[in-house]
Amino acid sequence: MADDNSTNSENSTSVNIHIMGNEYHVASPESEIENLEVAARALDKRMKEIKQGGKIVGLERIAVMAALNLSYELMFGDSTSAEETDAINQRIQKIQEKIDTALASTAQTELI
Repeated sequence: MADDNSTNSENSTSVNIHIMGNEYHVASPESEIENLEVAARALDKRMKEIKQGGKIVGLERIAVMAALNLSYELMFGDSTSAEETDAINQRIQKIQEKIDTALASTAQTELI
């Protein structure tokens, strides 16, 4: 039986990313390389902003603060994200209502 990891590693490529002047070698699926590079640039920018603030010293501490900031934004987002979430939830509810109506109609047809 083939191991899933061997299949995934065949499609992975080593990518060099640069963060805060340091180069890191990261394995990435070929289809995700561009996304990884965008994420690395965003992290680099965020870490440089924190460093320029002057209150946090040391690469590790800057990285932790950047990670906390990004995690907070991901988890709690901003008002725009909340609006988008509400819009998505409304669309889901409408789709659910259509599904319920279609299922009820199908059930009625089957009874006849």
